[in-house]
Amino acid sequence: MEIHILTLFPEMITHAVSQSVLGRAQKAGVFSVQAHNLRDWTQDAHRTTDDRPFGGGQGMIMMIEPIDRALNSLGAKKGTPQQKIILTSAKGTLYSQQVAQAWISFSKLFIICGHYEGVDERVAQYLVDEEVRIGNYVLTGGELPALVMVDSVARLLPNALGNEQSAIEESFMREGYLEYPQYTRPSEYNGLSVPEVLTQGNHKDITDWKNQHAQQLLEEK
Repeated sequence: MEIHILTLFPEMITHAVSQSVLGRAQKAGVFSVQAHNLRDWTQDAHRTTDDRPFGGGQGMIMMIEPIDRALNSLGAKKGTPQQKIILTSAKGTLYSQQVAQAWISFSKLFIICGHYEGVDERVAQYLVDEEVRIGNYVLTGGELPALVMVDSVARLLPNALGNEQSAIEESFMREGYLEYPQYTRPSEYNGLSVPEVLTQGNHKDITDWKNQHAQQLLEEK
């Protein structure tokens, strides 16, 4: 899978995706992430990517022209099979584990990071397949949401994790499922003990305990 992120701040992306699981998976050829600076597709000396909104209003609006040129240059077009163009937007569809699972079927993802007061509405109307938000709150820009999407999608790809079962057993992988509590050594610390059943080696009892506590967590939420 190729993931292309269109942003005004590519350094925010490149550093984050070079670390930990994402960095190792890219080195192994599981997927690739490229951060593209939208200013590279401007045509004025100041590399302008935003302007004042028509009709008045607060803040500056990202212009359609650099975004359209960038998408054309990268071979991205709305409605193309095996591709998906996403715009981070506070009014978009709420992102979820199920969305991440659906996206791994695409060979290329293009994520446009909104910034400033917003993005020219024609981008959402005519250039992208979907607007997506990661929560009901406002951020300075779309770079952090883009990284959330990259991380959650990448870990679902074959060979991205050292243990494929890890992704299967995680919270939200199945509707109505939260992952059970987990512990590691030492078995006792300052009077705080690990549940005894987890240390006794009876696999059936351990499985029953995990299922019981996963269900309990779900009911408490």
